Amino acid sequence: MAHAPLHPDARSFLAREVGRAREIAEKGAKASLTALAVADKVVPAHFTEAQRKLRNRLRAHARQLGDQRTADGQQEVNLLTEEVAYQHWHRMLFARFLAENGLLREDEGDQPIDLDECRALAADRRLDIWVYAALCAQKMLPGVFRLDDPALELKLDGAAQVELNGLMAGLQPEIFKATDALGWVYQYWQAKRKDEVNASGVKIGAKEISPVTQLFTEDYMVDFLLHNTLGAWWAGKMGPIEAATEEEARAKAGLFPKDGLPAVAWTYLRFIQDAETKKWTPAGGTFDGWPKKAKDITFLDPCMGSGHFPVFALPILVRMRMEEEGGTSAGNTHAVLKDQIHGLELDQRCCQIGAFNLALTAWRLAGLQQLPSLNVACCGIAPQAKKDDWVNLAGNEERLKAGMVHLHKLFEQAPMLGSLINPIRDDDDLLAANYKELRPLLEVALSKEEGDESVHEMAVAAKGLAKAAGLLAGEFTLVATNVPYLGRNKQDAVLMDYCERLHPDAKVDLATCFVERCSDFCGVSGSAALVTPQSWLFLASYKKLRRASLQSNSWNFIVRLGSRAFETISGEVVNACMVVISEIKPSGLSNLAGIDISEALSAREKSHELPTASLFSVPQLAQLSNPDSAIRLEGVSALPILGQYALGVHGTNTKDSIRFIKKFWEISPLTKDWSFGQTTTDFSRDWAGCHNVYFWQEGRGVLY
Repeated sequence: MAHAPLHPDARSFLAREVGRAREIAEKGAKASLTALAVADKVVPAHFTEAQRKLRNRLRAHARQLGDQRTADGQQEVNLLTEEVAYQHWHRMLFARFLAENGLLREDEGDQPIDLDECRALAADRRLDIWVYAALCAQKMLPGVFRLDDPALELKLDGAAQVELNGLMAGLQPEIFKATDALGWVYQYWQAKRKDEVNASGVKIGAKEISPVTQLFTEDYMVDFLLHNTLGAWWAGKMGPIEAATEEEARAKAGLFPKDGLPAVAWTYLRFIQDAETKKWTPAGGTFDGWPKKAKDITFLDPCMGSGHFPVFALPILVRMRMEEEGGTSAGNTHAVLKDQIHGLELDQRCCQIGAFNLALTAWRLAGLQQLPSLNVACCGIAPQAKKDDWVNLAGNEERLKAGMVHLHKLFEQAPMLGSLINPIRDDDDLLAANYKELRPLLEVALSKEEGDESVHEMAVAAKGLAKAAGLLAGEFTLVATNVPYLGRNKQDAVLMDYCERLHPDAKVDLATCFVERCSDFCGVSGSAALVTPQSWLFLASYKKLRRASLQSNSWNFIVRLGSRAFETISGEVVNACMVVISEIKPSGLSNLAGIDISEALSAREKSHELPTASLFSVPQLAQLSNPDSAIRLEGVSALPILGQYALGVHGTNTKDSIRFIKKFWEISPLTKDWSFGQTTTDFSRDWAGCHNVYFWQEGRGVLY
């Protein structure tokens, strides 16, 4: 499947239009909820039975989302308003994706329809084209959109619907064929909220963490990590490769197109050549501890976002299985989705986009077919019901009731913790009732007490949590993700305390806590392939974490990306790296492969340099002898370290600040020799950093 990312100009246009869509959709959602009196204490007397029932279901849904109801019956609808807006716009958006890719099917029957046919069928039913297309999409995607979702049964305000239709019609067709468009869509939906949170300076809690930690992973990062894990394993099955060049070795390990599936070209797979035999083997190792057959490899992205890693892994695994087992592209695609690809995501809406992206990719690969239930779950939902009501879903079976108690406890802080939740480490009583036992029980709860909206919404949530818990307790062959970045000083008390207790050596940043969590997700000999900040490779505050990992795990690959690795982040804001670490104890012969492209000035330059940049191969256990066990890609020098001769107590500084820098209130009266200056600050607020005066002497003094 050829990659065709959005052009920067198209991204800018999409960002503007999605921002407008959110404003319009939320305005329309608010108007529709007001018209149905969802927030009001009293039901209007003139309401029909259907209106009363939908109103009650929406109120129950609001409470499950986290909106509160007061003792006198007033219902908050802030979160519900956001949910209604999101669901209506994205159902339209997904319908357009299906239509532009030739995948949309009519609502009655299974005939493919293009946009012109969709318009005609909508007119026959006296519906707007995008409303009709959205209904068709919802029917095709029951695992993405709930067929009984009250948010989608609510009719959006007419004026807002007209405006959204205009926006949808104005989006260029090429947007819907780009491989990265779905990822950008949610980034842009959250952009305003992200800016608001960053500007507020508040500690990051459950309401803020999702927009703040989202960062679109560049295609070249995903490709490199998958090529040097899945690709290296595949090449390793062939044994040392005889070739004149590294590029020829890649070509020999590649997979040709077959049964409509695209070729797999290992563009970023790096090899090293044996000095004696002149044959090539993967630089990061061949992952011999993995299963011997592709069908037995299990993959997880625990922070899947819009599904970037799973979407890129899917065609690779499908093509490998076809090479080993034969069969059809459709059959192998179904099998890989059913048994091998897994994803977790903190944000329910992002999870929905990731699930759709995976389904869309599968249909693009092998044609429209009935897909299995996707192994994708939201791990960021907390039970909003009282524990007793929650446990009552289990009926009278004590074992299952105990399981529901455990589920409630496990996910109490889920909106803050997400896939950091570890059922095995968090609670010894993991198997009060196995999560697989709970899921059929919850299916029964969904089918009974049809008139009780609260019970129904509770059972929907519980079923999702049971699925998420099963994935959180699982072990996988390959765990690949771009971890969320959030320093300890920005975390709220809940997250800070959890990281302190569960990840004491990694607590300095959420990113390094996820490095440890991804290690927990790996099965025996499993591997974690991660995009992380670079600082944990050398800062003293991570010394214990590094030493423990170097002694216990095999480090296959490190790539120093440095700054400007992300197209959408300029300057020095994020210094990133890529690491591949396996759950295998290293030996004295274990080597660490490395690449340093930190000097490249842009994401584009870095992606171009990766296939040919100089490779380092250094003994892993020798890293323990470095000061603070810092990771060095260069060979170990025989020279003594500078620390034996000099003491670094400070950064670059003249040590004259006591003489030249004062607080403005310390100098009275202020003479012309002193000038006001602004310095850095930990908080964004009016006048922040405006407290220093400098003995500048109008630029003619000793400081100058």
